[in-house]
Amino acid sequence: MQDARPADAGTRERSAVLAGLGAWVPRNVVTNDELARVLDTSDEWIRSRTGIRRRHVISPGESTGDLAVEAGLRALASAAPSGGADGGDRAADAVVLATSTPDRPCPATAPEVASRLGLGGVAAFDVSAVCSGFVYALGVSGALITSGAAERVLVVGADTFSTILDPGDRTTRAVFGDGAGAVLLRAGHPAERGALRGLTLGSDGTRSDLIQVPGGGSRRRSAGEPAREADTYFTMAGRPVFGQAVRRMADSVRAAAGELGWSVTDVDRVVLHQANARITAAVADRLDLPVDRFPSNIGQVGNTVAASIPLALADAVQDGVLRPGHRVVLCGFGGGLTWGAVALEWPRVEPG
Repeated sequence: MQDARPADAGTRERSAVLAGLGAWVPRNVVTNDELARVLDTSDEWIRSRTGIRRRHVISPGESTGDLAVEAGLRALASAAPSGGADGGDRAADAVVLATSTPDRPCPATAPEVASRLGLGGVAAFDVSAVCSGFVYALGVSGALITSGAAERVLVVGADTFSTILDPGDRTTRAVFGDGAGAVLLRAGHPAERGALRGLTLGSDGTRSDLIQVPGGGSRRRSAGEPAREADTYFTMAGRPVFGQAVRRMADSVRAAAGELGWSVTDVDRVVLHQANARITAAVADRLDLPVDRFPSNIGQVGNTVAASIPLALADAVQDGVLRPGHRVVLCGFGGGLTWGAVALEWPRVEPG
């Protein structure tokens, strides 16, 4: 039964507002030609099927947490001019990290990231929704703010999928790259530019086998099945995932825009999870929107999983493709299956 008590007067007109943006990719770049030297593939084969020309990959000893810290530092620096305006002393009251490649299976990576950022003692936890993770993390973080539990939340999407790819699989190695992106959310008013609105989230656990790492969890271990190296690698059923991704993301964009009273044609920019250039084109076609409304950086960084949306945002701002006042929908689709979208009017913010 829904709680019928009135909302607290202090949070009734409260919203999470995007106030800072940061991005980071490893310095190590792997081009298509470099992959072609060790795999049965070519630059033309990869570009024609994915739109990807290069990707960034961590060096030995680097981890997801390292990338998350770098992106977090930049998001906090980006928000610094407005930091503390609400009377708080800390740069953030919570850290929410979206990742499917944590530094260790246990504990979560977020507390260590928070500590390294000088935010020791704040609430910190991981969210695992694969390529939808950043949108899910925005939803959770927004709820912390609108409930009054936090004034500022650092939201980070970071993944190092290079650590869970089969070295001999030309398909997955061509697609995925490593990276991290982050935003700083602050408490504000729903009418402000940057206020997160129109959130929609969904899942379909009956299709969990389409995107997975089969081994390493409790199911295989409790069954006493022998550990196989192949089960530790990421797998994806390409054709059915393509169809699901296009349908779910197009529907999510419509739903998020509709929550604000926008028609799809009112949306200036749609920033999708950077899965594949063909998927982006297919979503644009399904929404009957020109593909130039869909900022994309997949050619330079590949599919960076939970990091892809904030990385695309940072590049779009730097390139002048995304400008203050634009009506924007952010949308992701990933394993679970999971999907989601959120809408906002883009604020004046520069990547840190």
